[in-house]
Amino acid sequence: MATSGKGGGRRSDKRKQSLYFPEDMLQEIIAEAARLDRSLSWIMQRAWQIARKELRKIPSVNDYIDTEPQAADEDEAED
Repeated sequence: MATSGKGGGRRSDKRKQSLYFPEDMLQEIIAEAARLDRSLSWIMQRAWQIARKELRKIPSVNDYIDTEPQAADEDEAED
């Protein structure tokens, strides 16, 4: 997020993105927004901030390296 020149507070970046949720999940998000008297955007931004650390614990697909080609190289070294 960009920071404002005065007081170092945060100013929102107004880029828009469409996100699609299952109906039941969307209804829960709407209910929480109403309960907290906040916008859907605020709810999703806070949810991301809270979940980000947990999501980073999940290994990426690049973390799973296929070991079979290495085994083939070892077989060639034995010959």
